[in-house]
Amino acid sequence: MSSFDGSQLSRRRFVQAAAGTGIAGLAGCVGGLTGGSGGDDPLNVAYMPIYPDMQHFVMDQEGYYDDLSAPVEAEMFSDGPSIVQAFAKGDYDVALFGVVPAMIIVDKTGFAKVTGANIEEAMLIMASDEFAALYDEHGADAFAKFEVQKGRKFTFGTFPPGSVPDILLRYWLDSELGLDPESDVNIKSLGGAGPVRQALVAGKVDGTSIMEPVPTIVQSKDAGYQNIAWAGDFMSGQPAAVTMMHDRLRNERPELAKDFLRQHRKATEFINANPDKAAEDAASVIGKDVLPVDIAQQAMESKGANFISDPHRIEGGAKIFADYASRLGKTEQKLGVSDIFDYSLYDEVANE
Repeated sequence: MSSFDGSQLSRRRFVQAAAGTGIAGLAGCVGGLTGGSGGDDPLNVAYMPIYPDMQHFVMDQEGYYDDLSAPVEAEMFSDGPSIVQAFAKGDYDVALFGVVPAMIIVDKTGFAKVTGANIEEAMLIMASDEFAALYDEHGADAFAKFEVQKGRKFTFGTFPPGSVPDILLRYWLDSELGLDPESDVNIKSLGGAGPVRQALVAGKVDGTSIMEPVPTIVQSKDAGYQNIAWAGDFMSGQPAAVTMMHDRLRNERPELAKDFLRQHRKATEFINANPDKAAEDAASVIGKDVLPVDIAQQAMESKGANFISDPHRIEGGAKIFADYASRLGKTEQKLGVSDIFDYSLYDEVANE
C-alpha cells in the first residue's frame, strides 16, 4: 500500500481507513472526500496510481474538485481489473483507468461510456541493458538469439492479460515485429504498477510494457533497464487511460458530468503548462515514499507524458484495442466507437 502524505489525510480518508471494510479492502488504499457542497450526493471516483490518471491528481491537489456541485469521494485501486469489479457493482460514477477495462465494463454491463481521454501514446517497452544492445543490432531477431544464448524465452512482466500494457505489448510483438506473443516470448502477469516496478528492480523479468512513472523510477535505481520502444512510434493516438462515466451520471446529473469534464480540461491545461507542479501533485497523492517529487518531475519529461482530454484523439487506437480485446476473449463482442464513447458531453464543453 502506498502511504499518503499526512497533510493530505482528510477527515473522510481517516473515517474510511479506520473502517477498513467493504470495497476499501479490495482497493488496497483509500482516497478521500474533497470539494463540492455538503448537501448533494457525492461523486464517487475510482482511479489508479499511474501517470495516465494525472488529471485526478491535479484536480484533487489544486482544488478543482471544489468547483463541482457535489463532494468527491475518490478511491485508489491497484489495477484495472479491480476497478472493473467495483464499477460493475454500480458503486462508482466516474472511473479513470485503462481503455480496455473500460471496454470490458461496456461489454459486460452496458451502463457506462467513455467521455474523455487522459493521455495518448503513454506506453513504453523496456528491456534489460544486455537485451537492448542485442535488439539494437538484430531487431526482432534478438528474441530468438536471446533464447539460444540463455536457453529460455525472453520474459516480459506486465499488467494482467487484457490490460492496456498487455495488449499494447502483444500488438507491438505481432504487428510491428512479426512475432507470436504466445510462442516467441513469455508474457507474465504481475498485477499493478507496484509489482511490475518491484520485479524490474529485483531483476526478475527481462522486460516490460508499462507507463510512467515506473520507467523513470526503475532507471533512477540503476536497475539495468532501458526503453527500447515507445507507443508513439508505432501507434499514433495510442489510447491508455480514459475517463468513464456511469449512465446515471450522464443522464440524471448531466450538469455535474459536464462540470467534471470542464475541470478535467482545466487540469490538462495545468499539467501541460506546469509539469513540475503537476508532478508534485502526483507524488502527494500516490505517496512521496513511493514516488519522490524529483523522480515524479523527471517522469514528466518522458515520451509517455502526453496528457489530453479530447476523446476523439484516441478513436483510431481504440478500434485496434477493441479488436484485440475481442480476439483475446476479454469482450464477448467486438465493440465499435459508438459502443465505447459518448462524445456529446465533451463536445458541448469544448465548444463553449
